[in-house]
Amino acid sequence: MAILAQCPICHKKQSVNHKVCIGKLKGDIPCGAALDKLKRSKKVKYWISYRVPGGKQRLEFVGYSIQEAKDAEGKRRSQKRENRIFDIKPDSKMTFNELAKWYLDFAKVKALSSYWRIELSLRKFNSEFGDMIISQIQPTDIENYQTMRHTEGKADATIDQEVGAAKTMIIKGFNNDKVSGNTLKKFKSDKVKKRLKANANARDRVLSPKEFQNLLDNSPSYLKPILLTGYYTGMRRGEILNLTWDKIDLKNCVIQLTAKDTKDKEARIIPICVVLMACLRGLPRSISTRHMFLYRGVPVKDIRASLKRACGGGGDPLRTFYKGWICLP
Repeated sequence: MAILAQCPICHKKQSVNHKVCIGKLKGDIPCGAALDKLKRSKKVKYWISYRVPGGKQRLEFVGYSIQEAKDAEGKRRSQKRENRIFDIKPDSKMTFNELAKWYLDFAKVKALSSYWRIELSLRKFNSEFGDMIISQIQPTDIENYQTMRHTEGKADATIDQEVGAAKTMIIKGFNNDKVSGNTLKKFKSDKVKKRLKANANARDRVLSPKEFQNLLDNSPSYLKPILLTGYYTGMRRGEILNLTWDKIDLKNCVIQLTAKDTKDKEARIIPICVVLMACLRGLPRSISTRHMFLYRGVPVKDIRASLKRACGGGGDPLRTFYKGWICLP
C-alpha cells in the first residue's frame, strides 16, 4: 500500500515525499509545481493505492489532508491483516437499490429525455434485486430475470431496455469507484445477451407497397406524414420524431442531419422525393415549437399505440408486422 499526492496543476499522482511535482504539462514541459505550498493550501488530493483480490491495483481518493490519507491507509492495512480484504471492494455492502438511487440522482441522467424509461427499467430490476448486495448478483440471476420477464409476456425490446439500463448504471458506478471490476464483468458477461440478437430474424419484416398503403389508410392523420417520412427515407423512428424545420431544406429537397441527430453519430444528407415533399409542404407549423410532427400542437414523442391500432385495423398481415418501428427504405 502507498499514499499518493495528486498535483492540482498537471494531475500527476506521485509520492507524498516529493516537494516539487515531477509531472509534465502539454508539450512535455516539466510541471515543477511547489507541492509543499499547494498541500498547505489544501489543493492537493490524496489517494491510497492497494491491490484487491485478483491482483488488480486500486486507487481510492481519501481527502485533502495527509492525516486523512494516513487514517484511510491504516484502515485498509487493518482490514488486510484481519483477512477482511473483501470489505475493501466498493460494492461489498452496497445494494442494487442504493446504487440505483445514486445513479438516478445524477443531473446529467435527470436531463435525459429517456429518464422516465430509465427510472422505470431500474424500478423493475429493483423489484427482483433491490435488496441484494451488488457483488452477489451473478450472470445466472440476470439470465433468470430475462427468462421471467419473457414468460410474463414482455417484449424482447422491453427486456433489453431493462437489462441495458442496469448495465449502463453499473458502468457509471465502476467509473466512479462505486462498483468493482468483478461486478462489471458479471454484467458484461457473454451469458447476459440481448434477446433481440438471438431473435434478430423476427424483426426482419418489411411491408409490400399494398400493405403500406393499407397501413396509411388505417392511420390517424397525424401519423401519416411520420410513416411516409420513414417509408421514403429509411430514417430511424427517433430521428423522425425529433425532426425540426431547420433540418429541412425545401429548396434543395434534402433533410440535413448533424452528428448529434443520429444514433451512429454521423452526419447525413437525405434526399426528399416528390411524394414526401408534397406531404411535408402541407404540414402546419407551430409558433411555439420547431418540431415538424405535432398532435394538437404538441410534438409527437411516441407512436407505438397509434401504430399498433393502425396495424390491427389493417388485417392479419399488419398484425403480424407490428413488432416495433419497421419501415421500407
